[in-house]
Amino acid sequence: MARVKTFYTCQQCGFQSPKWLGKCPDCNQWNTLAEEQSQAQQNSRALPSPGKPQKISEITSSAEDRILCGLGELDRALGGGLVPGSLILIGGDPGIGKSTLLLQAVNQLGNIGTALYVTAEESTRQVKLRGERLGTNAKNLYLLAETSLEQIRKRVAELKPDFLVIDSIQTIFTNSIESAPGSVSQVRECAGQLMILAKGEGIPTFLVGHVTKDGSIAGPRVLEHLVDTVLYFEGDPSHPYRILRAVKNRFGSTNEIGVFEMQEAGLREVANPSELFLAERPEKTAGSVVVPALEGTRPILVELQALVSSSSFGTPQRTAIGIDHKRMALLIAILDKKIELQLAGQDIFVNVAGGVRLDEPAVDLATIAALASSHLNRAIEAQTVIFGEVGLTGEVRAVSQPELRVKEAARLGFNRCILPQGSLKNLKPPAGMKLVGIRHASELIDLIFN
Repeated sequence: MARVKTFYTCQQCGFQSPKWLGKCPDCNQWNTLAEEQSQAQQNSRALPSPGKPQKISEITSSAEDRILCGLGELDRALGGGLVPGSLILIGGDPGIGKSTLLLQAVNQLGNIGTALYVTAEESTRQVKLRGERLGTNAKNLYLLAETSLEQIRKRVAELKPDFLVIDSIQTIFTNSIESAPGSVSQVRECAGQLMILAKGEGIPTFLVGHVTKDGSIAGPRVLEHLVDTVLYFEGDPSHPYRILRAVKNRFGSTNEIGVFEMQEAGLREVANPSELFLAERPEKTAGSVVVPALEGTRPILVELQALVSSSSFGTPQRTAIGIDHKRMALLIAILDKKIELQLAGQDIFVNVAGGVRLDEPAVDLATIAALASSHLNRAIEAQTVIFGEVGLTGEVRAVSQPELRVKEAARLGFNRCILPQGSLKNLKPPAGMKLVGIRHASELIDLIFN
């Protein structure tokens, strides 16, 4: 009889201990260790046939044929479409629209092949009701309400689908492990077996993953290492816009995004997000500036807002929504030290309109401009865009892909762009666009307010 082994596993990071601990020594989280049992058994994730060493010069390489999902924004985030045999993980907050997105995608894929949608959290009747609202009518779309991995593999072998969706990986379990569904061992083993199934049969497979309070995929980090592509579905619940962001992609560029708008009939693709994010922008208002940000290979114009007001408390407030809070504190220090704007006793709030998150340093110069505009209560010209990285001494550094940013701004009718002097090299201005290069952040204040 197989020997049963008992151990305790952290449900956040996967750390294992022979005894229970109140605090995980690896990730420092409290009350995350759960008891699990396993039996010594043959590895169920072995490849169908053993591999043999080959010379790299003798291996033939060819570009994988991409399969278009029918949703242009999803194809963009995937790097140009689905790759046969790829394993794709989609995460996001509850109710953000993950199931809606995948149901719309498999509805399109069901017209070019056989698609199997495995729902482990809802009944087929519930999925059918959602499909009627979304207009799902694909002839070769099959639904399966099942949580057992062994039964799922059996149905896949019978149906032989061209596309597979598992919603969600945290609710799938295998009989080879005694722990409860959603535990680290179950998630790791089920994802590993689904990876072997996808690679062995050449079936593009989508996995839906739950997220934790801090927004990361629930379960061990090995789940993200197993899959080929990791997509995060983001959005502010108070806004109808949703952003599908690629953070890992073995078959394409990372940091690509797709933009959707949530409507009653499902998700609608937004082919021109710049116009959408600037549609309600107030003009001739202090503290507002437009910055051409770059998400992967796509330039997006968004409005950056700042509010500076006198503080009523001993410690002024610092709030940043959409940009890094520590980066904002650094830029405030540069304004205070290098540009001599007294902001020490001021409450400061910075927000990126539309629920967009900007992580690149190219928004530094625009943030400084918005803060100075609000502090001086002087508006920036409505047809001006600003971008550039700012160093600790106040110098303005060049950023990547300035031609894409300038071209997008010119397309939307902006006629002046303030950018780093180093980005002007070999940059031809579009018709009707005036490019102004600066070397120090102090030049920006004189340029936009004098």
